[in-house]
Amino acid sequence: MKYGMNLLLWTDDPTLERWLPLYERLKQMGFDGVELPLMGATPERLAVLARRLDDLGLERTAVNVRIPSEDPIAGDAAIRAAARAGLERTVDCAQAAGAQILAGPLYAALGRFSGAGPTKEEWAHGVETIRHAADHAKRAGISLTLEFLNRFEIYLLNCTADTVRFVHDVGRSNVGVHYDTFHAHIEEKDPAAAILAAGREITHVHVSESDRSTPGRGQVRWAETFDALRRTRYDGWLTIEAFGQALPSLAAATRIWRSMFDDEETLAREGLRFMKSAWERNAGG
Repeated sequence: MKYGMNLLLWTDDPTLERWLPLYERLKQMGFDGVELPLMGATPERLAVLARRLDDLGLERTAVNVRIPSEDPIAGDAAIRAAARAGLERTVDCAQAAGAQILAGPLYAALGRFSGAGPTKEEWAHGVETIRHAADHAKRAGISLTLEFLNRFEIYLLNCTADTVRFVHDVGRSNVGVHYDTFHAHIEEKDPAAAILAAGREITHVHVSESDRSTPGRGQVRWAETFDALRRTRYDGWLTIEAFGQALPSLAAATRIWRSMFDDEETLAREGLRFMKSAWERNAGG
């Protein structure tokens, strides 16, 4: 088991020099690694960051989203081609950063809706694009893990079971399910049952509270969640994903209109303490 911290709590550009003291403090807190948002940094800048993080002893995972102009499920073939090219660039960035896992809703554009549920054609387009990305990622030694989101953010994949089915249709050994507790506690009637049904298909976990703030301070059914993960023999990353107001564009996108915690580093410290204690309480599961 490894414990990580998603850096979107602070920034969408983790390569900036100003963040290096933060990474040192996260290591001192006890985190095994950080999750890097790959929204705009170049492979060259990420390679420099990777060397700095290696020196600190921090491992990396990476996360990304798709935008409407690079939507894998678009009806326009040119947009789907742009999605394939964009995913290749993202994989190259993850490789430069030294990340072996690329997570997130990579299969469709965030915040784009058709006004209806997904069609067979959209599903097929998504599968085709992720297959292409997975083959490129495999050559780079990277695994993709696909995050389902709640119905207010995306419409192709909203629950664990559909994501498992999508992963099976993709049929690549380096593609799995990214389980996020925030989205699951909106969409799943029984989160523990969903985890148990998915089993070893879950390859990455975001520890995210019901109000997106400090894990353990909201309504997520943590004991059941960790017990179910233990029963599936999950041994990957438990990565905190929380959002605040430090990054105005992200605060707007995640609808964070009020302060949800004292400060970001206190959230990280308390969240890590909670994760470790909650996981250990389920050690007999």
